[in-house]
Amino acid sequence: MQPSRSKKQFLTRALAGALALAALSVSASELDLSAEKGLEIAKEADRRDLGFGDLSNSLTMTLRNKYGEESVRAMRTKTLEQENDGDKSLVIFDNPRDVKGTAFLSFTHKVGSDDQWLYLPALKRVKRISSSNKSGPFMGSEFSYEDIASQEVEKYTYKYLRNESFDGRDHFVLELDPVDPKSGYSIQHLWVDTEEYRAWRTDYYDRKGDLMKTLTISDYNQYADQYWRANKMEMVNHQTGKSTELLYGDWVFGNGFTDRDFTKNSLSRAK
Repeated sequence: MQPSRSKKQFLTRALAGALALAALSVSASELDLSAEKGLEIAKEADRRDLGFGDLSNSLTMTLRNKYGEESVRAMRTKTLEQENDGDKSLVIFDNPRDVKGTAFLSFTHKVGSDDQWLYLPALKRVKRISSSNKSGPFMGSEFSYEDIASQEVEKYTYKYLRNESFDGRDHFVLELDPVDPKSGYSIQHLWVDTEEYRAWRTDYYDRKGDLMKTLTISDYNQYADQYWRANKMEMVNHQTGKSTELLYGDWVFGNGFTDRDFTKNSLSRAK
């Protein structure tokens, strides 16, 4: 006896449902593998930079508007690695005169909001940067307060997207989803080379999901046979046409910095 038409329809629908469930199961499994691989890559990049202790360097910041007009600032930075937390960092502005003496202190945390303070010599006071303002521009640049904090692994969830080659290097391409709901970004796409696990490019998407900025990193040098540092970073804002270039130099590791060199009370005396 042949199955009735209604029975055929039931069997067809049941088969379609089973195939759909199987597809969903495969898709979920792929997502799990993508997340696992993305996290592994991020952890390996972080592991390779552990143990640097402290460092200092000089820094030139060039701000360009959409017409190509420039303003240049000279700064110095100090960084102290923390064993069980994010880095502590201090940025001191040396010129031009209108920003000379300005100092920025950041305590990055693996979990929770970072602590950040800005000393403004004209006002002779220390201003705390609210976590709700972390997406704001750092000293008028295209880098936000969020961007200049150390990028701890725990601040994101990850997806491995693909491998991609450019400039003679093979890269992992990762998607980063900020854990902090107050982040200025919906997601970031990060290119990390497969040989040394160095970051070369990051695309930042705003809260609406539109491409907002691109950070390009170049001119890496290796120190102490382990630690890679880039001498050039450029952040381009696609929505405003503005850009900011950072040129680093005079890298020194092992300065003997301690927590006393990174206190809120010492900001006004930073030299």
